[in-house]
Amino acid sequence: MTEVLMPKATAVWLVDNTPLTFDQIAAFCNLHALEVQGIADGEVATGIKGVDPIATGQLNQEEIDRCTNDAAQRLRRSDARLRETQRRSKGPRYTPLSRRQDRPNAIAWLVRYHPELTDAQVSKLVGTTKQTITAVRDRTHWNISNITPQDPVTLGLSSQVDLDSAVQKAQDKLEKQQAKADKELAKKRAASLSAAEESGQPSAQPDDEQAALAAGLAAEAEAEAEAAVEAEPEAEPSAENIFGAQPDAEPESEEESPSAEDVFGN
Repeated sequence: MTEVLMPKATAVWLVDNTPLTFDQIAAFCNLHALEVQGIADGEVATGIKGVDPIATGQLNQEEIDRCTNDAAQRLRRSDARLRETQRRSKGPRYTPLSRRQDRPNAIAWLVRYHPELTDAQVSKLVGTTKQTITAVRDRTHWNISNITPQDPVTLGLSSQVDLDSAVQKAQDKLEKQQAKADKELAKKRAASLSAAEESGQPSAQPDDEQAALAAGLAAEAEAEAEAAVEAEPEAEPSAENIFGAQPDAEPESEEESPSAEDVFGN
C-alpha cells in the first residue's frame, strides 16, 4: 500500500478539520489510535502544521463525507494519488545511504550471472553509475578485494519483478541479434552460390565440408600405405645378414710325401 505523504501533518489536519474518528484517521495515516488521540490532546506532534490531503490529491471531499456518515468505513486514497506514487521516474533507482555500500556486491553478482544485461540496465536496477559498473567488471575497483557477489534482491536494492523483466528484455534482444546475424550469413552464402553458378565455376564448399573431405583423403592414403607394408613378406634373417659374409677359404696346397732317396740319400 502507498504511504501517505507526511502522515502526522495529515493527521493533524484531519483531527482539526473533520469529524472522523481516531481509528479512521489512524488507519489512513498508518498511525496508532492512541497517537492520534495524543495529537487531539496536544501532547503529540506539537508545532506541526497540518497538511490538507485534499490539496495534495490523497483524498477527496466525497470520501471524507462517506466515512463521516459511517464510523465503520475506512478512508481510501484517491486513484490519482496512487498512480502518481506508483509511477517511476526515468534514471537510476534511488538507493538509501545504509545500502549504498552493498551496490558493488550487487553489480558483481549481475555481471557474473547475467552478463547479457547492459550497463544501463544494471545502473537502473541497483542505482549506480556506469563508471562503477566498468570498474567492477574490469576488477579495477578500489575495494575489489572485499567485493563478494550478492543477489541485489536479497540486499534489497531491487525487486525480483524488475530483475526478471530486465533479464527477459536482454535475452530477447540477444535472440533478435542472433537471428539477424544468421539471416545475413544465409544471404551472403546464397549470393556467393548464385555468383559461382553464373560464372560456371564450382561453388566453394563450406569450411566444415572441406575439412571433412581433407580428413577422409588423408585417412584413405594412410590405410593404403599400411596395406602395402603388410603385403610385403618379411625375409627370415640369415647368418650372413647377422654376422656378415665369410671370406672364401684358400685351397690347401698338397705337399709331396718325402721319398727314401730324399731321406737316406743315394
